[in-house]
Amino acid sequence: MTLRFYKYVLSALLFFSATTVLAQGADDPSLMTYDLATVAMEASEAYARNQEWNVTILITDQNNNPVMLRRIDGAGARTFAFAISKALVVTQTGLTSAEYGNRVEAGDIEAIEGGVTFAGGVPVYRNGQLIGAIATSGVRAAQDEEVSLVGVETIGSSSN
Repeated sequence: MTLRFYKYVLSALLFFSATTVLAQGADDPSLMTYDLATVAMEASEAYARNQEWNVTILITDQNNNPVMLRRIDGAGARTFAFAISKALVVTQTGLTSAEYGNRVEAGDIEAIEGGVTFAGGVPVYRNGQLIGAIATSGVRAAQDEEVSLVGVETIGSSSN
């Protein structure tokens, strides 16, 4: 039952990612390069390991396409799905997943289907432009956000 659920979720996410790319057009290239993602991932993972936090870290481009993923040994099985949901709200809104949650709760913005409303997803801006997201899941939401912020700060900023 659980395996079927994860296959369904993964299929839906892959479909959503594909339709998002098609809707945005082929002329919208990824702004999150592999090299930038590598620098950010190394910093985020080192921080998480230093804290002894077993987490999943996902880096996406501005279209919510995965660029890099690491799941530290011991990270929970559901951390991947939560990281994807955090990255989704970040790339759709340009807000941290925590700020998105606060705005949804206040009624300022509409909820995004499949999104989550807790911390851990952080936008990556360079030169005022959203280039992607770093989303972490596996520990408390505020700790997830710490891990993501470390990576963001090595390659850009979390606000435009």
